Amino acid sequence: MRSLVLIGHGSHLNGESAGAVYRYAELLRARGLYDEVVEGYWKEEPSLRQVLRTARSTDVTVIPMFISEGYFTETVIPRELGLGHQGPVPPEGVARVLGGKTVRYTLPYGVHPGMADVILARAREVLPDLSARDTALIVLGHGTTRNENSNRVIYRNAEQLRDSGHFAEVHALFLDEDPKVGTWPEVVRSPRVVVVPFFASEGWHTLETIPEDMGLTGEVTVFPENPHGPQTVYYARPVGTHASVADVILHLAEEARGASERGGDEDRTHAEAWAAFLALAREGTRVGEALITPHGGLFELRHALDEGRPSDDLTTVVTPEGLRDLTRRDEGGHHRPVHTFRTLPRGWRAVLSEADLPRGMHSLYPAVVEESYAHQTHTLRATPWPTTARRQTGIYTKVQRATPEQVEAVAREVCSRCLKTRLWAGERLPRTFFAGVPGAIPCPEACTYFIAEVREEVSGKRGQETVSGE
Repeated sequence: MRSLVLIGHGSHLNGESAGAVYRYAELLRARGLYDEVVEGYWKEEPSLRQVLRTARSTDVTVIPMFISEGYFTETVIPRELGLGHQGPVPPEGVARVLGGKTVRYTLPYGVHPGMADVILARAREVLPDLSARDTALIVLGHGTTRNENSNRVIYRNAEQLRDSGHFAEVHALFLDEDPKVGTWPEVVRSPRVVVVPFFASEGWHTLETIPEDMGLTGEVTVFPENPHGPQTVYYARPVGTHASVADVILHLAEEARGASERGGDEDRTHAEAWAAFLALAREGTRVGEALITPHGGLFELRHALDEGRPSDDLTTVVTPEGLRDLTRRDEGGHHRPVHTFRTLPRGWRAVLSEADLPRGMHSLYPAVVEESYAHQTHTLRATPWPTTARRQTGIYTKVQRATPEQVEAVAREVCSRCLKTRLWAGERLPRTFFAGVPGAIPCPEACTYFIAEVREEVSGKRGQETVSGE
């Protein structure tokens, strides 16, 4: 048995941020090469602190879904996973045994040599007859003066594609460092120019910033009077959304230190938790705001306040992915980064098989079954707020200066909206939903949403539109 874990950044504000990771997880599940594919996030759920607990296997490979090496892949993710590693990750990755699981952590997918093929595929999509006689390629990166790794991967891919002989010329240009993308008319000589953004997903930069900086009007833009003569620019979609990235992910997993085709065993604690939950589900139960009812070998999930409402009045889905998509936003259309906030929308029902029920519950309430069972069996360890605060780095270091009064002020607003009981703040939870109390769900550690809000409180910025650090 083998588990593959994809780690994304996620967002407290933007529900589309996790979309690329969702799509790749679905592609990889369909291939059936791993017994399960799980997603985890820095800014969403399951969090980096929870995600290993949700893996079924004792053999786990973790892939950071980032375009380059840097702060998140070298500091944040290893720290939050408890890998005991900081700094550059070696080419073969890092392997650790954590809680009885063998965990292999790899380089981010964006630095794999196979990404050059993805760039070429994107170029051919927008210009099928590209030619070494008259076509230039621009590999366009974000760039930053804060981390040299950000540009290194761009230069490496540009060099690899230059050596391939597919293009008359290949240039590496950037948004936020020299050479900047706005200089392209001076440096590119070929009459046809393909621009491939080396970005993980479609977003503000690919849709707004790059076209504006380059003067593009669409997928194809003609410049009749450039310094080197008339030029036509063909603007491709970002590499990170190409389906063949799934192949790159699999290559990384296969090349990870100690990778094994045989895999591990089923994690005993995980199996016990889900066996106990299925026993409840077969009798009918409620977890948080969700009602679970058995029907002839299938399970119906709906909002508890929709109990008794005719099925014809509800939107019905029959897959965990469908359930996920229906419940990612509240009834006002706002993103729900914390799934246990009391904002579960109404008006839906999911009909799932017993095999799909765990992933359905994972979509509704990530890690809640595993953590509640651990609390029920007295094996869940709480992490006090001072410990969580001391662990923070980067822009979140300032939460270490938060006074107890500031922490409680945030808790009154944030945690009061949540179903969970704050074990990390010393609150007691005698029973969980496993003992028949639907809203009794443990919170062993402050979530990243809470941490971000504490930072805003310390900075005097709470109540503004955006949460910093997105």
